[in-house]
Formats: sequence, structure tokens, C-alpha cells
Amino acid sequence: MELQLLAENKQALPIVAEWYFTEWGYLRESNSLAKTRESLSDYLNTDKIPLLVIAVDSGEILGAAQLKYCEMTIYPEKEHWLGGVYVSKSHRGKKIAEAIIDRIISLAEQLGVSKLYLQTEHLNGGLYSCLGWNPIEKVTYCGLEVLVMERELTV
Repeated sequence: MELQLLAENKQALPIVAEWYFTEWGYLRESNSLAKTRESLSDYLNTDKIPLLVIAVDSGEILGAAQLKYCEMTIYPEKEHWLGGVYVSKSHRGKKIAEAIIDRIISLAEQLGVSKLYLQTEHLNGGLYSCLGWNPIEKVTYCGLEVLVMERELTV
């Protein structure tokens, strides 16, 4: 398995857009697959935020995650976020998400980020608790109860 930036493998964009739209598209009014694709074009960066990491094996896109700004509008002071962590259903349970998250953390540190945030529907922290993320609070956001978590980085 290889970890790449979306900017290095632009043909993966439609696949990631479809995953994101299918998984989370209902959370935004007037959303469409085309709008999701368009928004992902902002992530075609290699040396600045926002960016997106994908896992690839023999040309197959296995998963993705984003390093982004201000994912939750209720927290304007929380600048840097891990978001869009997704692994295709047929490849779950193979530690792909962990590898992608580690790469996001590494890139964030290289870019001078000292703290990352995320939101998860797993109110016990799920995978993120096992990876060193700490809970901040549970909130209802976009109609969903989520746990907001943070992780200090080494800059």
C-alpha cells in the first residue's frame, strides 16, 4: 500500500467524491455529487492546507482523509482539522485508516500545525481514542450528536 496526496493522483478525485457524497452528502442542503467533486478540487495541494491523503494498492483507491481548516463552524478558534476519514467497505479492518491518519499528522507537523481537531459519531472516540486523541466535548452539529476530539502535535 502506498500513501499519496490527491494532488499526485488526481484521477482518484471522482472516487473519493463519490464516497464522501454517499457517506455524508445528506448533511448539507442542496448538496450534489458534482458539488462534492468541485469542493475536493480545493484539496489538490502538496505543500499547504487543505490537502487530502489517499491510500492506494495496485492502482485501487482504498481510503482517504483530509487535513483542512475549520471543519465545524461552531468552533472558529479551532483552526486545523482531520476530516473525511474513509476506507472503502471491502478494505476496512486492515489498519488503512490508521496509516492515513498517521500520514496526515506527519504532514500537519511539517506544516507547523501544533494541534489537530476532529469530530466523530463514535461517542466513545472509537479508533481515535486508541490513536492518542483526547475528547473535548459532545455536541449536536448538523443534526448529529458527535464527539469533538483533539491531539497535540510535535512541531
